[in-house]
Amino acid sequence: MKVLITGGCGFIGSHLAEYYEKNGDAVTIIDNLSTGSSDNLRDIDFKGEYKKGDIRDCQLIEELIENADLVLHMAAALGVDNIMRSTLESISTNIVGSEVVLKAASKFKKRILIASTSEIYGKNPKQPLSENDDRVVGTPQNIRWSYSDAKAIEEAMARSLNLENALAVTTVRLFNTVGPRQTGRYGMVIPRFVASAVNGEDVVVYGDGNQSRVFCHVYDAVSAIAKLIENKETIGEVYNIGGTEEISINELAQKIIRETSSNSQIKRVPYSEIHPVGFEDMQRRVPNIEKIMKTIYWAPSKDLSEIIKDVALTIKK
Repeated sequence: MKVLITGGCGFIGSHLAEYYEKNGDAVTIIDNLSTGSSDNLRDIDFKGEYKKGDIRDCQLIEELIENADLVLHMAAALGVDNIMRSTLESISTNIVGSEVVLKAASKFKKRILIASTSEIYGKNPKQPLSENDDRVVGTPQNIRWSYSDAKAIEEAMARSLNLENALAVTTVRLFNTVGPRQTGRYGMVIPRFVASAVNGEDVVVYGDGNQSRVFCHVYDAVSAIAKLIENKETIGEVYNIGGTEEISINELAQKIIRETSSNSQIKRVPYSEIHPVGFEDMQRRVPNIEKIMKTIYWAPSKDLSEIIKDVALTIKK
């Protein structure tokens, strides 16, 4: 099978490339390296084809998708810091880029999976969050929500092409996927905390630390994606992919310090000191994964301690 991965030099994209190459498939990657890194390809000894390019390049995307059997659309401008500081470019990538990819997949009748995000739900107080729950987002003046809006438009385009043109698309909403090769560069909390703990530096908690999250190991996320693609019942559907252990950020910091045998101290910093105007956080974000469990009999296999251990093994002191 010929597999095209947009954003294949990124954290999750590189793990998918590794998975499909080990499966014996021919993998092609397109990435503009805006957030991905070619180091990820060296880490997995990637033997497929790599194209440095932008998903907004219609001609290039059509050429690549026409030659593929499966498209994994993982490319996106992501990370709160990135969205806040490069807002217009992020919106363009996430909307225009996704439109190009989805229309090409529809034109050539290709199987496609798109990676959406838990940001879709915004600050909906109903927890845990199910796939058909409403979106609750803040004012457009809080620029943070532009990412949620852009990914919602991407999902709507996929849904429209599925209904109008029978596009064979499956959408996944990823909840805090973490693991080896992820960096804290774009605000990802676990690699940032682990790096600080391993190096004996202060573990910096933003806000009061009472906000809670659930984390999922990238190996579990890749397994879920592969199983969803294999099942034709998932076409036209949306699935949450996430873990099951809710934990506050304060508790997470303490756990990481303890499990890395670190002498680091916890330091709390107000959001106003790290984010520009237009940031807003949410108190809880917990996935309901009953739908995916019932459809493909998937559940995360790695707990939070295993996630921390695997991330710590890749941190350079």
